[in-house]
Amino acid sequence: MDRLTQYEVFVRIADAGSISKAAETLGMSIATASRALVALEARLDAILIRRNTRRLSLTAEGQTFLPRARAILSDISDSEAEMNANALNPSGVVRVSASLSFILHHISPVLPDYMALYPNVRVHIEAANRYVDLIDNGIDVAIRTREAEPDSNITIRRLAETRRILVASPDYLARHGRPLHPTDLKRHPLLLYTYANRPNELDFVRDSEKVVVTSAGLIEANDGQILRAAAMSGLGIIVQPSYIVHDDIVAGRFQPVLDDWDLPRLTINIAYPSRKHLSAKVRSFIDFMTKRFAEQDFERKWTTRYTSTDP
Repeated sequence: MDRLTQYEVFVRIADAGSISKAAETLGMSIATASRALVALEARLDAILIRRNTRRLSLTAEGQTFLPRARAILSDISDSEAEMNANALNPSGVVRVSASLSFILHHISPVLPDYMALYPNVRVHIEAANRYVDLIDNGIDVAIRTREAEPDSNITIRRLAETRRILVASPDYLARHGRPLHPTDLKRHPLLLYTYANRPNELDFVRDSEKVVVTSAGLIEANDGQILRAAAMSGLGIIVQPSYIVHDDIVAGRFQPVLDDWDLPRLTINIAYPSRKHLSAKVRSFIDFMTKRFAEQDFERKWTTRYTSTDP
């Protein structure tokens, strides 16, 4: 039996003057309460309560130990109340890592809502297009687009799946025409993200047909926002995840290209160092982002074909 239970049984017996009453208050049998008292006395090597057929009374050792036991139970109760309060009102700094594109499109815009819910949490954001080591860099939460983490010390929660698509500005397509087949891309300048898996090879699939297009890229960059700006200027066709260009398509700033073809999709996960107990501040951010993705139905928006269904 754990020490906390033994302390609680002893204090209740001392207050009630009866093992049976103490047991009833604690919702346990008289035998269990008696064993708890005996175990405590054995561990302390002292008799705390005199028992006889008429009454129970504290020994001198029991009188000395009683206020200490009360203080220990009170401290535990206060600590639990404080932890519960912290869980309801998280505080401190939560360190978040994500690509610049994800930060601009899906973290910065919702920070006012998050901080209104958790005014005592401060957010430190690390823009990193390459995957950083969370533990070595002290990162609490990271947004990543890969199926799994090679480090077993990292836990992931799936947020959504997203298509990778090709888009271009209406002006570019008006001047250069619209590709109708992946092989037509050889006549168009592509704007490529260098941190993508095999960025110079595009593996297209439509039903049972597969086509691989290779390109050096007119512009190659390690940040999606550079490519997005170049595509907005009409410099070529950009290859990006839907989560970056979806709003631009809806607003008419971009038009999808070869939308009836599929490129390998990406899984967006929220990753964090594995711990038995997450701090309230970290859990608040994870839960906030997970709830937002579900409420906004992002996966449906980012996996639907724009040319066949209203996004």
